Amino acid sequence: MKATSQQSTARKASTAKKTTTAKKAPARTTTAGKRAAKQTLARSGQAAAVVSLGEFLGTAGTLTIGQRKLLVEQALLMLEQNYVHLPLKAAMHAVNPLQRLRVMRSRMERQTGETMEPEWIFHRQMSSIFHSVRDLHTNYLLPVPFAGKIAFLPFMIEKCYDAAGAEHYLMTRTVTGYSAPQFGAGAEVTHWNGTPIARAVALNGAQFAGSNDAANLARGLESLTLRPLVIQSPPDEDWVTLTYIGLDGSTQELREQWKVTTNLPPMTDLDAISETSASMGLDLDSDEKARAKKVLYIRDVIELEGGQSSAELSAPAAVSGADLPTTMPGVFRAREVVTPYGTFGHLRIFTFSVQNPVAFRDEFARLAAALPQNGLIVDVRDNGGGHIYASEFTLQTLTPRHISPEPVQFISTPLNLRICRRHKDNPSGIDLGPWFDSLDLATETGAAYSAAKPITPEDGANDIGQTYHGPVVLITDARVYSATDIFAAGFADHEIGTILGVDDNTGAGGANVWTHGLLAALLNEPPPPDPTSPYEALPNGANLRVAIRRTLRVGELSGTPVEDVGVQPHATHRMTRADLLDGNVDLLNKAGSLLAAMPHRRLGVSTSLSGTTLTVTLDVDGIDRVDIYLDDRPISSEDLADAPLNIDILEVAPGQLLRADGYQEGALVASRRNRV
Repeated sequence: MKATSQQSTARKASTAKKTTTAKKAPARTTTAGKRAAKQTLARSGQAAAVVSLGEFLGTAGTLTIGQRKLLVEQALLMLEQNYVHLPLKAAMHAVNPLQRLRVMRSRMERQTGETMEPEWIFHRQMSSIFHSVRDLHTNYLLPVPFAGKIAFLPFMIEKCYDAAGAEHYLMTRTVTGYSAPQFGAGAEVTHWNGTPIARAVALNGAQFAGSNDAANLARGLESLTLRPLVIQSPPDEDWVTLTYIGLDGSTQELREQWKVTTNLPPMTDLDAISETSASMGLDLDSDEKARAKKVLYIRDVIELEGGQSSAELSAPAAVSGADLPTTMPGVFRAREVVTPYGTFGHLRIFTFSVQNPVAFRDEFARLAAALPQNGLIVDVRDNGGGHIYASEFTLQTLTPRHISPEPVQFISTPLNLRICRRHKDNPSGIDLGPWFDSLDLATETGAAYSAAKPITPEDGANDIGQTYHGPVVLITDARVYSATDIFAAGFADHEIGTILGVDDNTGAGGANVWTHGLLAALLNEPPPPDPTSPYEALPNGANLRVAIRRTLRVGELSGTPVEDVGVQPHATHRMTRADLLDGNVDLLNKAGSLLAAMPHRRLGVSTSLSGTTLTVTLDVDGIDRVDIYLDDRPISSEDLADAPLNIDILEVAPGQLLRADGYQEGALVASRRNRV
C-alpha cells in the first residue's frame, strides 16, 4: 500500500525517544542525516541527490513481459552453458536454479502485460534464484533505475566480542553531521525492527547467502545498513526502528528512513573485451559497498582520487598524518603500528580492483620497503578482490619461493568450446588457447572440465622476486573473496607466513567471473560477428554474471577448489570493542605477537663493479648458506657465519642480474636480486 503524502512527509523525519520513561517524549524532527549525506555527495563531486526509498521506487517498473522473458532465457543459457560451479552448487546446497528458471518461464507464458506480476516481484524472484547457489560471483544485476544506486542508512554497525565470548553490535561510523540522542561510535544496538539484533543479522544473511556461515553473517550485518541496488533487492521496509544503548547507558529508540543515492563508478568496464575484464575475480557486492563507503564516510579519499575508483595519482599523497603517502590512496593504507611486541608495518589492501597490476605490485613493494623491516602485517579484511594478476603478482615480493599461479578450469560445454575456439589464437587480447585443446577433446572423452591452466602469467608472478624479507602475517575475514581469496590461498600454498583470521574462514570464492556483455562480445569479436550467437542484448541496462573459470589450489592442497572451501587461518582473533573504536588495537597486538614469534632473517647484498670484476658483500643473520647466480647461471655457493663476506666475480658486464638465495638448514628462506 502506498503511503499518503502526509505519511510520506512524516517518514522523512528521524525520530528518537527514550524508552526508560513511562511517558514518551514527543517526536523530534531532524534532517541532519539527510542534509549531511547530500553535503557529503556534493563535496565528493556527486551530482545526484539523496532521495527516500519510497520516492526512488516510484521511478521503477518499466520492463515489458517480453523483456522479462528474455532475461529468464539468457539466465538459463548462462547458468547451463557457462557457469563452472553448477555441479558443485547443486551437490553442496541441494539447489536447482535451472528448474526454477524453467518454472518461472512457463508461468510467464500464461501472463500478459496486464496480468503480469509487479516488477519488484520479478526482480526478487530472479535475485532469489541467483542467490540460491550461494556464489557471490554469479549474479542477476538489476536494470535502471537500480543500476548504479545504493540504498543506505546514515550509520554503520560492526560486531565485536567481550571477554566471555558474547556478541555485541556497535555503531562505528555515522554520516558527517548526522546526530540522534546519545548516538554515535560506541552506542550498542540491541534490536532491529523489534527483532534481537543477532537474529536480524542471521535472517538478513540468509537472503544474501555467501559460501559459508561466516560469510552469511558478515554480509547479513553489512546489508542491514547498506545495499547496492544493482545486486541486492531493495529493503522491504521504508524505514527501520532501532533500539540501542546510548553513550550514557540509557535505552534509546530511533526510527530512520532508508535513502537512495548514486554510487561511485566502477574501476573498469566489465563488459568490454580487455585483458582486465577477462582477468577479474571480483565480488561485485563488496566492490559496490566499498565504493559506497567512500561516498558516505571517506570523502578525503574521493577528493584525492578525483571521483574515480582505485585511481593512480601522479604523486604520492597521505589520507591522514600517520599514513605513508601513496599513489593509490583508495587501494592502500600503510603505517607503522606500535605493539607490546615491537613496532611493525601495517599495510592494508582495500581492493585488487585496478587497471594496472604491475603498478599495484610496485606500489605495494615500495610501501613495504618504507615500513619497518622486522615484521609486516598485510591486512586484506573486507577486500572483495579485483584483478587476479594484481593479487598473484604481489605474492612474489614476500617470499623467496617460485610462485605457481593458481590454475583455473572451464566447465566442458558446447558454448564454452565455441568461445575458446574463436579466441584460441588470441585475436582480441584474451588468449583462451591454453584451454581449447582439452575442451575440444572433452567432446570425445566426456571430461567434465577443461585442463587446469593459470590465468596469471607465471613469468609476471616471478619477474622481480622477493623485496620484503621480514616475517609476514596476513589478516583475513569472511568478506575476503575472489581475487583476494586467491591471494590468501597463494599465501598459504607458498608458506609465506602466518594467517590470522577474525573469522574462521575466508568468503570461499575462487573463480574468474565474466558478464553477459563480455560473453556476447567474445562471439562478436573479431569481426565478423557470429550470426548464430545465442546471446541477446539485455534490456534497460540489466546484466548477468557467472563464475566462468574455477580456481584450484597449488602446493600441498594441489587440486582442491577454493570455492566453498576457502582459506582457513592458522590463528583467530575475535574483534573487541577496542578494535572497533580504537583502530584495531587488540587485533594488531595479536598480529604483533605472532610476528615476534616468527624467525627473523637478514640477507644483505651489496655490489661494486670495478672494470669487469664484481665484488659482492654478503651480510646475513639467520642464514647459513648463500648461493649466487648471475643471469640465472650458478656462480658460487658459500657456507657462512653471521660475519660479512666478500666475493669477487670475474668477467661481469653492467646490466647483468645478480641473484642471491639464502638457506637455513637446507631450506630456502630469503632471496635478493640486484642489477649490476
